[in-house]
Amino acid sequence: MIDQAGILMAQGNRIACERISGINDNMHKNHYHDYYEIYFLESGERHHIMQDSLYTMQPGGLILFSPYILHRSYGDQNVPFKRLVLYFQGSEIDSPELKDALDKGNGMYLLEQKHRHEIHQLLKNLLKEQEDSSIFRLGYLHTLLNMLLFTLIMQEHKEEPLKKEQFNRMQQIIGYIHKHYQEEISLEQLATQFYISPYHLCREFKRHMDCTMVQYLNITRIMNAQRKLMETDLNITQVSLETGFSNLTHFNRVFKSVTGMTPSEYQKKHKNNLCSSD
Repeated sequence: MIDQAGILMAQGNRIACERISGINDNMHKNHYHDYYEIYFLESGERHHIMQDSLYTMQPGGLILFSPYILHRSYGDQNVPFKRLVLYFQGSEIDSPELKDALDKGNGMYLLEQKHRHEIHQLLKNLLKEQEDSSIFRLGYLHTLLNMLLFTLIMQEHKEEPLKKEQFNRMQQIIGYIHKHYQEEISLEQLATQFYISPYHLCREFKRHMDCTMVQYLNITRIMNAQRKLMETDLNITQVSLETGFSNLTHFNRVFKSVTGMTPSEYQKKHKNNLCSSD
């Protein structure tokens, strides 16, 4: 499935919305991005893995991902679905308080019927208005977005992630990686920690996450490095040390393999984007 909204964001849009219908269209790898995502399921059923949590979504359900949150979605065999997805940059959020609430509000929401209808309608309006050529289009999109965000964040009906038996051990391992990524972590250490053989850990990790444990650890470290490069005044050497890399050369190589650019190129690009948005 081609992510047209993601393409629009890559082309410089600050807000992008898209509706997609599909069947047996599953993400096989975890991914993350530097913007927010709201996923609203219009029909069907979908499962979402968000870092170390697993959710099952029914029609009318909504899930929120902040930037740099590893996630993927998938469905059961031959179950069609239709969803609306909304991407937006943090610079489009109207207040620091709202942004903070969104960052603390990651997860799935079970909306009351009235608010579900309001948010669904706002999403449809965003989808429609992004095709408008009016000089007021960007301002109107910004207003619609923040109306949606305020409506969402005032909801108190968050759904707890599932605790499926077959996911429990992997959930614990992934949670450990996200909590201790700054430390030295090896396959052998994790195997000992969770009373599993290294061979079995490799096989189960690959089966559940469609990547190796080392690849997932590197992605987690680089994801957090990107946040630190964007949100702190730490230099590149300090960021590499704070994200579990003892060797700057190795950090640069892994960073480029994950993001397609060096840490200095990423930092420069982010600063340029900040200047252009002022």
